[in-house]
Order: sequence, then C-alpha cells, then structure tokens
Amino acid sequence: MRKDECFYLGKIAKKFSFKGEVLIFLDTDEPELYQNLESVFIEYNKNLVPFFIEKSAIHRDKFLRVKFEDVDTELEADNMKNLEVYLPLTMLPKLEGNKFYFHEIIGFKVIDQRLGDIGTVHAILDNAAQPIFEIFKGQKQVLVPMIDSFIIEVNRKDKELVLNTPIGLVDLYLE
Repeated sequence: MRKDECFYLGKIAKKFSFKGEVLIFLDTDEPELYQNLESVFIEYNKNLVPFFIEKSAIHRDKFLRVKFEDVDTELEADNMKNLEVYLPLTMLPKLEGNKFYFHEIIGFKVIDQRLGDIGTVHAILDNAAQPIFEIFKGQKQVLVPMIDSFIIEVNRKDKELVLNTPIGLVDLYLE
C-alpha cells in the first residue's frame, strides 16, 4: 500500500500496558467510526506496514486503545511510540453536500459565481492558520481562503466547485 492511497488516522501516543497495548491518538472528529478495525498501516522506515488488531476500544474520547497481533511486551509497544497510523482512502466515510475531503476536490474545475471559470484546484495549502485553495488558471496561480461562506456547491458528478468570492479577491490574480 502506498501512502498516497491512504489517509492519516493518527499517531501512536504511548504504550498502555505491560501486555503490549498502545494508545493511538485519533486525528478525527468521529473516533467511534474506527473502534472496530481489523488492521491498520503503520509508517515504519518510510514504508507502510500492515498491523493486525486483536482488540481495540475507544479510550478517553480521542484515543484508541489497541492490542496488535505479535506485539506482546511493554518494550515492543514502547518502540512503536510516535509512529503514524494510516488507513486506505476507501475506508473514509462518504461525505455529502458541501463537505469534502481535501484530496477529493483536486482537479475540480472552479467556477466563481461572478467571474465564471477561474481555473482548476491544484492543491489545498493546509500549513497556514486557514486552509487555502490553490487554483491554476493556465500559468496563473489563484489563492482563495477556504471559507465556508465562499463555498456555494461541491458538484462531485461534474467535478466542479462553485464559489462566491468577494470582489477583488480573485480579480487581483487574473488581471
């Protein structure tokens, strides 16, 4: 399994018991969706390695207490601390309406209600205080803050994102 075919689920925060259990911090708003997993992928030496789960349970809202097969000691569990945990993209819950995962709108045509076609979503820049749509219209880069009130429609069928941006925001890039 390749990393680009997966999504980040969380990170192993610490060992939990002397029997090899660990606590995985779940980077999700709905941790209960992941309490009955059969396996996960753990990034180890830049590779995703499958680990099978013997048992698991939600622990204090944002953690998943896990006992992996073949991890039976406190030392083995401790050696897994800070490793990242992934699942295949196919396991993401389906979103509807104007909710979307960042990866799913890459390549969508962007239509501004006032300006028409303003380009194609190239990436989501998520390293600032707020995520930003990186859109390209030919060679011109257009950056639009990902603000709920700007997003009018996510049309998955036609692969289009309809926005209503304030006057001047996009015009600045396209002139």
